[in-house]
Amino acid sequence: MWPVLPDRLRARFRGPNTLRQAGVMGMLGVCLAAPVCAGNFSVTPVRIYMASKERASAITVNNDGDEELVMQADIYEWKQTPDGKDQLTLSEDMILSPPILKMAPRSRQVVRLISMIAPVKDRQRTYRMTVREIPQAKPAGDDLQLQIALAFSIPIFMTPPGAKAKLDCTLARVAPDAAKAICQNTGTAASHPTALRISHSALGNLASQDSGAYILPGVRRSFDLKRKDGSIPGGRITLDVSMSDGTSQSYDANVSE
Repeated sequence: MWPVLPDRLRARFRGPNTLRQAGVMGMLGVCLAAPVCAGNFSVTPVRIYMASKERASAITVNNDGDEELVMQADIYEWKQTPDGKDQLTLSEDMILSPPILKMAPRSRQVVRLISMIAPVKDRQRTYRMTVREIPQAKPAGDDLQLQIALAFSIPIFMTPPGAKAKLDCTLARVAPDAAKAICQNTGTAASHPTALRISHSALGNLASQDSGAYILPGVRRSFDLKRKDGSIPGGRITLDVSMSDGTSQSYDANVSE
């Protein structure tokens, strides 16, 4: 469990396409001595989409704080196990220029993401750009002042023409008040469900769950949905899955008594 942080150290979002870091998206370090200072930066965009023939893309990093910021970026090939666990492997398919950012206070820098591979033809390729803050130790009297090291990961999608996600979902009741949705992506591009909801024609909405999960091609993930105010009846239940592109898909299931 992550420690509880004061409001000024919590991650915030500034618009749909910009990730603002004033706290922790992923913690690479912990506070070892007081006082603690944290970085304050923003990144645009938070997802990178490239056509298969594109050779480069630009990412903008802003140092919104009053202190110098040093960061390192790496590219990983991003795959998932059949049950949806992420697997990251350092990759040379893409390079970053520059790979290390040394940013003055209140400054902005553009990082170029350059593809080194031939255009993909039949299936989307997925990567993640991981950016880590390099903590700078600072003397503070008799104590040592250390930064909390921040990190974030940006998904990169290199998509050929015609590559699409295809999500197929089933639903089963696993307890009187709980159901499990199992969704498999049988397409050739990543699927990104953002919310799942089950409903009954007579009772209306039964349960819902937000999701930030990506489902890469060939991968299956499960989602637990629990009704708070009663049991889930048998019979026909509808599962609605909302997608990140604003569309939704519906699936009908006959739940046993």
